[in-house]
Amino acid sequence: QVQLVESGGGLVQAGDSLRLSCTGSGRALTNYAMGWYRQAPGKGHEFVAGIGFNGAPTYYQDSVKGRFTISIDNAKNTLYLQMNSLKPEDTAVYSCAAGRTWSSFTYWGQGTQVTVSS
Repeated sequence: QVQLVESGGGLVQAGDSLRLSCTGSGRALTNYAMGWYRQAPGKGHEFVAGIGFNGAPTYYQDSVKGRFTISIDNAKNTLYLQMNSLKPEDTAVYSCAAGRTWSSFTYWGQGTQVTVSS
């Protein structure tokens, strides 16, 4: 199994950028399909971006296409989510996840808060 720890969240202004990290331990992340979810206050979990085994393919929710980029650094065993042109509606707790497929994530991180002020 793999343990996941996110970092990189914070409070930023609209238009700013943040990079979230998700570091794995126990097993290489390339063994899994990986993804980022977010949950805003009062809303359900939302699948934001995904990346397949060994870095391909990738998936983005329509609302983040062109602004967010998901990537993986195998040497550091770390998943990233580069978030540019942030909007207040991006405010949420962001969690990384790993599993056999994007629809069957098994392992989850604890989440990191992203707050975007207008």
